[in-house]
Amino acid sequence: MRDRNIIWLYLFLLASLVDIAFLLEGNLGLRFFSKPLILLGLIIYFFQITRPIASTFLTKSILSALIFSWIGDILLLWPHLFIYGLGAFLMAQVCYIIGFKLAQSGSNRLDQVNFIKIFFFNLPIYLAAAFTFYLINPNLGGMKIPVIIYIIVIVSMVATARERFKKCNSASFWQVFIGAVFFFISDGAIAISRFFFDFPDSGIIIMGTYVVAQLLIVMGIRSFIIDPK
Repeated sequence: MRDRNIIWLYLFLLASLVDIAFLLEGNLGLRFFSKPLILLGLIIYFFQITRPIASTFLTKSILSALIFSWIGDILLLWPHLFIYGLGAFLMAQVCYIIGFKLAQSGSNRLDQVNFIKIFFFNLPIYLAAAFTFYLINPNLGGMKIPVIIYIIVIVSMVATARERFKKCNSASFWQVFIGAVFFFISDGAIAISRFFFDFPDSGIIIMGTYVVAQLLIVMGIRSFIIDPK
């Protein structure tokens, strides 16, 4: 079964490489064929490996995050649908937050949380988000409120991934956390290229960090399912 399931990972990796190759060559029209296949392979892979626990809220939340991301990928192929793509990815981040909360053990009650400690642990994330917003703010126009909401949600997603430290096995924590950071970098690169400065090879950086992010998150959740400790 494992050999059969890994075929979908090969589809994900092949579609990712082909899509990046189209970016390098400037064949943006062909990306309408390659980009939708990227997460489709990862969605099917995750669905197959979690079939025995398909009814759990963890599986549903992560699968929903992948599906919303897939929808966002497709919508962003059309620049005029950017706001809808942003909305799809916002829903994906919310689902990831829920999934990351579920994919841990020994969660603290609210009255046991050290908010000052958490703030300083998450400070680099806050500073990076604030700096990105500082750069893009003058050019946001009517997109300011949606972008602010999205920044808050994706920062929360990365912070939630970091808060899994010592609440799951080490492999799961690092894969999910690094994946969340790469997702943050990818979205930051999108924001900067769209609203501040379209730097050379921005598409390569955006897609390269994005596909690594999604793969690491899925493999990190898989690791938690195998060994929740």
